Amino acid sequence: MTVQTSTTGIEFVRTPGERFADLPDFPWEPAYLTVDGLRMAYLDLRPEGGDGDNTDKEPILLLHGEPTWSYLYRRMIPTLLEAGHRVIAPDLIGFGRSDKPTDRAVYTYNGHVAWMQSFLDQLVDTTGLGPFVSFNQDWGGLIGLRVAAENPDRFSHLVVANTALPHGESLGPGFDFWLDLSQALDPFDCGALVDRTIGTRELTEAEKDAYRAPFPDESAMAGAREFPCLVAITPEHDAVTENIAAREVLATWPKPVLSLWGMSDPVLGSQRDDLLDLIPGTQGQPHQVFDDASHFIQDDVGAPLATAIVDWLSGLR
Repeated sequence: MTVQTSTTGIEFVRTPGERFADLPDFPWEPAYLTVDGLRMAYLDLRPEGGDGDNTDKEPILLLHGEPTWSYLYRRMIPTLLEAGHRVIAPDLIGFGRSDKPTDRAVYTYNGHVAWMQSFLDQLVDTTGLGPFVSFNQDWGGLIGLRVAAENPDRFSHLVVANTALPHGESLGPGFDFWLDLSQALDPFDCGALVDRTIGTRELTEAEKDAYRAPFPDESAMAGAREFPCLVAITPEHDAVTENIAAREVLATWPKPVLSLWGMSDPVLGSQRDDLLDLIPGTQGQPHQVFDDASHFIQDDVGAPLATAIVDWLSGLR
């Protein structure tokens, strides 16, 4: 792929659109915003027969992690739309149909939080949407929980699923194993990785190819390679101070928070109790665990997850 330079001086590659043709169970076309000179892709999906602005149905923000993209939510989106919710699903910079900086040094924890805040600023300015229900999984939570803590008025409800908010301490041997593996893999086969991190089903070859689609060659892989190294598991990591500040905000968070957790997750499965103990908004909520589901719970049990969210919001409403 041809390396381009953004208006802000960032060198990046852009995955050709034909890589995303005929993806199984994913018919939706992206919209785009510009963040720090980079094109950021996202889905903005409205319920059939409606404009998605029904004030009785909260818009739902779906935040993915690493090395996935919004394709991860294909098994949840139909249920959410059918229930009348407008769905926003961005692709993080470096992933999916978004632009991919080629220099690993461009990817930082705080930088990704700033990019997501810029995305939401523009989205809200142009659509008036909000407050959001935010679904946070993997890096979607590492970023999304920071954004929520720093912009609490933007969010009415939070859902946490196999994620964490690290603050300079180890996340356990499962994550340590993944950190070492991620730097040694050659090739970095995202389809195979996701397939091995699902507990209840196997991906088809077409689904594996859909997870591989954003990354035609190594020039597009800088984000996927760098993300595991950014997790703030030692005091020396960047973003520890900011994450501690976010945890202090979340420790007084009164708004409803739902936990939906895959218990067979070897990477972040142990983090559920940390978030339940930290956030007072989790108290008294109908949390669910899925014993056989693993890390990428959206692909494991997507429809039950979406149903749990819809039922929860309906009950609160």
